[in-house]
Amino acid sequence: MRVLGIETSCDETSASVVEGSGETTALRSLVILSQDVHTIFGGVVPEIASRAHLTAIVPVTERALRDAGLALAEIDAIAVTNAPGLVGALLVGVSFAKSLAYSAGKPLIGVHHMEGHLFATALEQEDAVPPYVALLVSGGHTLLLDVEAWGRYRLLGSTRDDAAGEAFDKSAKLLGLPYPGGPHLEQLAATGDPKRFRFTRPMLRRDQQPGDADYYDLSFSGLKTAVLNAVRATGDALDDEARAAIARGFQDSLIETLVEKTARAVRARGRTRVVLGGGVSGNRTLVDAMRTRMAALGATVHAPSSRLATDNAAMIARAGLFRLERGERSTAGLNAFATQPIPGLVAE
Repeated sequence: MRVLGIETSCDETSASVVEGSGETTALRSLVILSQDVHTIFGGVVPEIASRAHLTAIVPVTERALRDAGLALAEIDAIAVTNAPGLVGALLVGVSFAKSLAYSAGKPLIGVHHMEGHLFATALEQEDAVPPYVALLVSGGHTLLLDVEAWGRYRLLGSTRDDAAGEAFDKSAKLLGLPYPGGPHLEQLAATGDPKRFRFTRPMLRRDQQPGDADYYDLSFSGLKTAVLNAVRATGDALDDEARAAIARGFQDSLIETLVEKTARAVRARGRTRVVLGGGVSGNRTLVDAMRTRMAALGATVHAPSSRLATDNAAMIARAGLFRLERGERSTAGLNAFATQPIPGLVAE
């Protein structure tokens, strides 16, 4: 079966064609158009993002079909992100996908953006399949899940305030780095003195026990404040060396917290695989630290390429294919939502 995926949840306009059935799938095409205009403002401006999607969605979709060597008539279904994300941006994709599906007489499938991230790595690595522990780290979300099977997920922990990607971007901005700040901060941190600034590992205490409310949960607002205080305390002495040291202290704290929380989940659930997803999973320092820690627990780590770590339509098409094979279809009443639980969540 062939599924055309459409993704417009934030500031990437993306379309993709995925072909296959079951676990045997192939990526036929993937087009991602990033809206670089937001770098001027140091963050995503929702109204600008929505208008840019309106301009780009038709040519991006046409290019994805051309790259796949297919006509719309040869597509079996259309999948589109309908939650979570910026509502205006989501509505562009949802409205377009609904119209396209109706005009072509194709089934329509609404896809949860974060479920898409669970499928992304499996498009490249055949072993990145359930059961596994998933760490989804992006600009808007940080989730720790036990993936028992596709469509059956246990939410173990999540951030109580800022997402990991948001903390990266805002800390980078405090250090005078351009948006998006994550890659720039990682590059700067590589040259920093790891001993000069050692920030507290948030919500990571030795006396925590399984069952505690904060055993898996995360929090990064305090870490972001610690960076702000360090910048202010350094004052006129905030030279390149100090900035690098602060970046290193921030990144070490955030990564150690993510790694240890994931290790707790691996031990508790008895999993031998960890799958990363979301934009922050493109941080190679995080991936390397995760692999070192999980190796000691007998678990392998699977991380997506940078292309599939970012918001992309390939993961939406893949998740849509799964839902299609289960006989699921969305109606013409499909709507966009800023927040929504991942479908398939089961109680702990």
